[in-house]
Amino acid sequence: MSLLQKILTLFRGTAHEAGQAVVDANALKILDQEIRDAGNELIRSKEELTKVMAQRQLQANRSKDRFAKKAEYETYIAGALRQGNEQLAREVAERLATVETDLKNDEQTIANYDASISQLKTAITATERKLARVKQQVDTVKATEAVQRAQTAVAARHSGATGKVTTALDSLERIQQRQAERGARLQAAAQLESESGDGDLNAKLANAGLLPESTSVDNILERFREKPVQQLTHEPLSLPAVEIKDAEHVERKN
Repeated sequence: MSLLQKILTLFRGTAHEAGQAVVDANALKILDQEIRDAGNELIRSKEELTKVMAQRQLQANRSKDRFAKKAEYETYIAGALRQGNEQLAREVAERLATVETDLKNDEQTIANYDASISQLKTAITATERKLARVKQQVDTVKATEAVQRAQTAVAARHSGATGKVTTALDSLERIQQRQAERGARLQAAAQLESESGDGDLNAKLANAGLLPESTSVDNILERFREKPVQQLTHEPLSLPAVEIKDAEHVERKN
C-alpha cells in the first residue's frame, strides 16, 4: 500500500470515528426523528388502507348493480321462453353471460381487495404495537439518561469539592511550614546576635555579680564589710537636707 493510500485510509477512518461520535452524541435526537418518520409512514399506510377500502367498496357497488342486472336478464329470458321467443331469449342470454363473467371478475377483484386490506390492517396493527413499544422504551431511555446526567453532575460537583478541600489543605500545610521555617530563622538570628554582641557577656557578668546593678546578697554584704563600724547612740539621726526643709515648712504653717 502506497503512502497516499494509507493517508486516504487514515482520513476515511478519522471521518468515520468523527461521524460515529456525532451520532452517539445526538442519539436521542436521531431516535426521536426516526420515531416521527415511522409515525408519518404509519399515517401514510393508513391513508393507503383507506383508499383500498374505498376501491373495494366501489367494486362491491358495481358487483351489486351487476347482480341486479343478472336478476333482470334472468327474468327477461324466462319471459321470452314462456312466449316462445327463442331469439330474444338467446340475445338476453348473451348479455347475461357477459354480466356473469363480470361478476366472476368482480368476485376475484373483491377477494384481492379483501386480502390486501387484511394484510394492510395486520401490518398497521403490528407497526402501531412496535411503535408504541419503541416510544415506551424511548421514554425509559430518556428518563435513565436524565438520571445518569444528574448523577454525573453530582459526582462532578463532589469531585470538585473534594479537590478544592485538598487544595486548601495543601495551602494550609505550606503556610504552616513557611511559618515554622521563619520562626526557626528568627531564633537562629537571635542566638547569633547574642553570641556575637554583649548579650552573652552581660549574662556571664551578671551571673558572676560583677555588674553595677547587681543586687546579689554577696555584693550587699561585701559593701557593708568595706564601711567602718559606727557606734550606736540615742541622739536623733541628722536628716537629709530635703527632709529638714520639709519639717521647717510644717512648723511655720502651724
